[in-house]
Amino acid sequence: QVQLVESGGGLVQAGDSLRVSCAASGRFFRTYAMGWFRQAPGKERELVATISRDSTTYYPDSVKGRFTMSRDNAKNTVYLQMNSLKPEDTAVYYCAGSSVFNEWTRLTTTTQYRYWGQGTQVTVSS
Repeated sequence: QVQLVESGGGLVQAGDSLRVSCAASGRFFRTYAMGWFRQAPGKERELVATISRDSTTYYPDSVKGRFTMSRDNAKNTVYLQMNSLKPEDTAVYYCAGSSVFNEWTRLTTTTQYRYWGQGTQVTVSS
C-alpha cells in the first residue's frame, strides 16, 4: 500500500509564497503520475497541478504562472511551489498519485488517482 504524506502548509499573507511537499512510500514512485488538488469549504475538490512520469506539468488557468509542481524521484517526493498567493487559494491541499504505463500520461480528475494523502491546510489572509 502506498502512503502519501503532505507537509508545509500554513498561514501566509496575500502575495507571499509557500512550498508544500508530498512524500511517497514504496519503491515504484518513478512509475507514478502525480497531482495536487485543493478543496475549499463548501466547494468541490479541484485540480491544481499535475506532473507526469517524464516531469511534464499541467496547470489550470486559475494557478498558471503562479504555481509550479516538480518531482524528485530520488526522494520519492513532489513539491508545489506557490507564489503570489491570493485569499482564494485558501484550501486543504491534497497530493495524489497513481501508477501509469506511459511516461507522458497526464491524470487530471480525482477518479483517475488511486492514492491520496490526508491533506495540508493552506490559509492566505488578505
